[in-house]
Amino acid sequence: MNRNKAHLGMRTFLSCALAVVIAAAALAGIGDFIVPGRLSVYSGTGTPQLPLCTLEAPKGEAIAAFSKSEGETPKRITLSAKLLGLLPLKNVTVDVYDRMLVYPGGMPFGVKLHTQGVIVVGIATGDSQSPAYNAGIRVKDIITSISGKPVNSIEEVTAIVEASGGKPLDFIVTRGDSEYTFKVTPGWDKNENKYKAGIWIRDSTAGIGTITYIIPETLEFGGLGHGICDVDTGDLMPLLTGSVSDVTISGITRGRIGLPGELKGYFGAEKMGSLLANTNVGVYGVLSSLPEHIVSEPIPIALRHEVREGDAVIYTTVDGDSVGQYSVKISNINRNDGETKSFIVTITDPRLLELTGGIVQGMSGSPIIQDGKLIGAVTHVMINDPTKGYGIFIEAMLSNSP
Repeated sequence: MNRNKAHLGMRTFLSCALAVVIAAAALAGIGDFIVPGRLSVYSGTGTPQLPLCTLEAPKGEAIAAFSKSEGETPKRITLSAKLLGLLPLKNVTVDVYDRMLVYPGGMPFGVKLHTQGVIVVGIATGDSQSPAYNAGIRVKDIITSISGKPVNSIEEVTAIVEASGGKPLDFIVTRGDSEYTFKVTPGWDKNENKYKAGIWIRDSTAGIGTITYIIPETLEFGGLGHGICDVDTGDLMPLLTGSVSDVTISGITRGRIGLPGELKGYFGAEKMGSLLANTNVGVYGVLSSLPEHIVSEPIPIALRHEVREGDAVIYTTVDGDSVGQYSVKISNINRNDGETKSFIVTITDPRLLELTGGIVQGMSGSPIIQDGKLIGAVTHVMINDPTKGYGIFIEAMLSNSP
């Protein structure tokens, strides 16, 4: 009898435990369905409203109004979403933005970027013969110093290696978020009569993109909507210094299925600004003066919840230095996305389709305007359909502005 009671008690316990697990899973599913992971509000507004849920500060603290200091864009708050004000569902990140006005861009710009450290882009003489590879250095590593001397150029690395006399050198390398030290013994190259480390490295790049926005008060700008990455490794290039020049578009290679097109142009002689940051969601800098080809007075930004599916326009330059306006459609909006593929942009303007075939390289950063507000920028083209590409929310770019 006691044994039967024990078995019954165990079954009851397991049933209750299973019910708790199922209920927890159900709540998690409800939370993912009705509560977004990220929300955005304007400074001075009230707590965002969610269906069947309330948002509360951690540990029951009062929410100190959604306000922020001047120049702080955005302020980030983490709140707890509770079903009917009782059952915790998930944490929600709330970004607070000013009701700011910005000049929409659309004009092309040239970027010359010099890296912080040098990037290893290849093994020069084969794995078995490369001193650097044998020591542990790999493609995508960033060499920041050699035997205590900071290095930011190919010339600096070459000079140290050639002057080593074949003695071991301590290479300080960053790989992802970690730092390593490798002892490299340069080898003698009989063909060139020099000591070498056996790697190919890169210290700079240049390219063309499109300005997305300009802040009137400071002439700070954001562009591209994605980072500048190394052509060989695909990794974001660490910025040491960079300059911005004006660009004149001189030609177009039309995009077609399987082969993205591109804008061709040449850099102007005058420097028009400095580059301050290279991030996954765009490049940022300061202009020395307001460009001549501004298409409108400053306009408001739109937060992600204001973006809707349907008609919009982009500003971009595909001929000379004149900014044009072209019709597009917005679809497949992902309001939880914080990176470079927040929604789909489809080119519908027959003039642009005739000229470029759709979205081409060099148009990245072209501002997207909907209902009189700047909602984001064009970032990538779809390889299998050049009439379509991806866009990024403007708030994601503003969040990463230095």
